[in-house]
Amino acid sequence: ILSPALINETAAALERSEQVILFRNRRGYAPVLECKECAWTPKCSHCDVSLTLHRQPQRLVCHYCNKSYPLPSSCPVCGTERLEPHGLGTEQLEEEVRKIFPASNVVRMDGDTTRGRKAYERIIHAFQDRKIDILVGTQMLSKGLDFDHVRVVGIISADALINHPDFRSHERGFQLMTQAAGRSGRKNEQGMVIIQTADPMQSIYRYVIDNDYAGFFSEELAERKQFGYPPFTRLIRITLRHRQEHLTKGAASHLVELLREKLKERVLGPSRPPVARVKMQYLQEILLKMETGYSPQRVRQFLLKAEQSLHAIPSFRSVTLSYDVDPM
Repeated sequence: ILSPALINETAAALERSEQVILFRNRRGYAPVLECKECAWTPKCSHCDVSLTLHRQPQRLVCHYCNKSYPLPSSCPVCGTERLEPHGLGTEQLEEEVRKIFPASNVVRMDGDTTRGRKAYERIIHAFQDRKIDILVGTQMLSKGLDFDHVRVVGIISADALINHPDFRSHERGFQLMTQAAGRSGRKNEQGMVIIQTADPMQSIYRYVIDNDYAGFFSEELAERKQFGYPPFTRLIRITLRHRQEHLTKGAASHLVELLREKLKERVLGPSRPPVARVKMQYLQEILLKMETGYSPQRVRQFLLKAEQSLHAIPSFRSVTLSYDVDPM
């Protein structure tokens, strides 16, 4: 979980009575629990996602609808008791750090440990007062917090921040990593940032280490221009939802036909999103890729007209639509 370099630099910082921040943007113990015999994984009954293993307390949790489930003692498919966690969450990272540095005060800060009234402030104040040696946490660690005695920041599983099927994944990853990196070093004293990655040749990591916003911006802008993404186009994502999958699919296909009458090749889809069922609702997505000079008023009027035409069909009346302009 922790590289030898990160372990050594953390130990050296602690020896100097300095503080350390370890960043992993995934709460829980592990993203997946898997049967080692048949590869079964528990999924949410309301959403199309695997359940996240939490150990404090022991439970499986859906991070989309927050429904929780008891931890199974055996696989319901093959009966084996060989159920093992896969992947890394902040709970597991905290557990590992405590084993490596048993004499240090290690505290975790994520959505689970900051739910109580003033829990967030208590952790921040304790860290500022140097009552905490190593702070483990998610993205809430990275935003606008200044700590004078932090000299080492470790970014764990950095590849998970940028390997998403979304053209903005590098932008988000760069922002999170530079914010996390900015927590190290204060008052003209150089801090150290260690990024753990399986692909160190990715240029984004050099931009983070060098705090080179201009270089990252230039490369990212060139790629977006090449592939026709914002700011060189405008995107509108239309999401359709219904409790019956065939109605969602039928409505999405019909809406695409209506939209293509005017918008032609600007209409992409319909497609099944990566998470195709949330809170018992099946989802379909349509993407509109518009030139920046295209009139927003005209698009809005046409979308409203298309929605009215769709809902005029009795079987599609209960299908809900939502619009996200330049989705983040």
